[in-house]
Amino acid sequence: MQAAFSAINESKANFDHVYVEKDPRQYFNYLGQLDYIIPHLAQPIFKQIIRARAATQSDPVTVLDLGSSYGVNGALMKYALSYDALRDRYTAPALQGLAHDDMLELDRAFYLAWPRDRNLRVIGLDISENAVRYGQACGAMDMAFCADLEADEPKPEVAAAISEADIITSTGCVGYVGSKTFDRVMKLARKGRTAWVVSFVLRMFPYDRIAATLSDFGLETEKFQSATFVQRRFANREEMEAVVKAVEMRGIDTRGFETEGVYHADLYVSRPRSEIERAPLQEIVNVVSGANKPWTIGTNVMSQHGDGAHQRARGTRHLRVAPGS
Repeated sequence: MQAAFSAINESKANFDHVYVEKDPRQYFNYLGQLDYIIPHLAQPIFKQIIRARAATQSDPVTVLDLGSSYGVNGALMKYALSYDALRDRYTAPALQGLAHDDMLELDRAFYLAWPRDRNLRVIGLDISENAVRYGQACGAMDMAFCADLEADEPKPEVAAAISEADIITSTGCVGYVGSKTFDRVMKLARKGRTAWVVSFVLRMFPYDRIAATLSDFGLETEKFQSATFVQRRFANREEMEAVVKAVEMRGIDTRGFETEGVYHADLYVSRPRSEIERAPLQEIVNVVSGANKPWTIGTNVMSQHGDGAHQRARGTRHLRVAPGS
């Protein structure tokens, strides 16, 4: 699976350089130019699922965020903050020239000044050592670890942290990680009280093998049927055409979605069958669409290429529905 994911990822713009900076300023500056919005759309979903999980247990909920980077999801879960507030903070001209240590000192004070959910803990996991170090040091996450579970078994301290997870979240790591990571995580997470898994997955990536892995641990996967979720705008026409082709190759019609110039993700939630019967996904999750969010550039210029990209992706093929799509 990972080899297949790697081939699909060749179509994506590469932002590796922003994930290894010592603090999140470049992350927000680069991705902000492309209206990266998935943390904003995921925030209310995560909170609804956290409330549903909290109703099943007496102790605080612990979330393990895969691909946590600098702890953006963690900050939005823990604190009474909006994504726009974080983006405005880290792109503020007055903060761009600060030394890293000064930025960290300001961020520690910033997070301490905000009310936080005392019944929630967030643990981060990412391959960027700089990102997880900063995310924990500033307070966006309670604990954070650098680990590549596609390549290696977790170290003892990482395994101990994973074992505390009640919910496992991700907003963009599927496609960079596959079933091997989820298998290693689920072998450790909440023995005797199975962790739930909440994944936002770009439509270019299949999720069926990961869902099959989760089923081995007693989890059944539901796909949220009422909406897709915008991740960001395409960086250029070449990225758009390649992604439209990749999605169409899965038998999924891109018209009105990727042809509008933006990545779309599906939401998958995996829980024990007993929990699904008690409260199906459509009952615990309500969304307000981000499709009509006013892009900062006024209009999405990539959408003008939509029809052409769609035709080049389809060619003369007939659409089919892919298993697990």
